Amino acid sequence: MAREKFQTLTEQMFYILLCLQRECCGVDVMDRVARMTEGRVTIGPGTLYSLLESFQTEGFIQETRVEGRKRSYQITQRGRLRLEEEVRRLRRQTEDYVRFGEGALA
Repeated sequence: MAREKFQTLTEQMFYILLCLQRECCGVDVMDRVARMTEGRVTIGPGTLYSLLESFQTEGFIQETRVEGRKRSYQITQRGRLRLEEEVRRLRRQTEDYVRFGEGALA
């Protein structure tokens, strides 16, 4: 059975949506993600613009401004809901680790 396209978010997807809680352009997203994660997560331009296009198609983000080639985006209500679902999923995983992780089943 095929998995829904955005059933789970990659780290890059998660941080892009997190950044777009405030309007910004693609270059700003790449910089913010690097700062937020202290360089642990990086997003190249090809990945970023591909994901922005997919998120826009899914209705997770919307284009808010165009100035020449510079485009700005912001998360939509649908995108916020998807981000919140992902946070809940990650919390459940962490809770499972605490309950059943190393030493818990011994």
